[in-house]
Amino acid sequence: MTDPELTELRELAAQGDRDAVDQLVELAGERGDFDELRSLAAAGSSDAVDVLVELAGERGDVAELRRLADAGNQDAAELLAELTDED
Repeated sequence: MTDPELTELRELAAQGDRDAVDQLVELAGERGDFDELRSLAAAGSSDAVDVLVELAGERGDVAELRRLADAGNQDAAELLAELTDED
C-alpha cells in the first residue's frame, strides 16, 4: 500500500468509515504498528484493542499488557498474569 493510499484510508477512518478502520487495523497488525493500533483503539476500535493484546502477548510486552489491563481489558489482564507468573 502506498503512502497516499494509507493517508486516504486514515481520512476515511476518521470520518467513521468502518471498512477503512477494519483495513487499518489489519494493516497495522501485520506491520506490528503499536502506535497506529493505539490510535485506532483510542478512537473506539475494539478490534484494534484485540490486536494490541494479541501482539503484546506474542512479544511478551508486559508494559503494553499492563497498560491495556489498567484500562480495563480482561484479556490483557489474563495474559499479564500468565506472563508474570512464569517469571
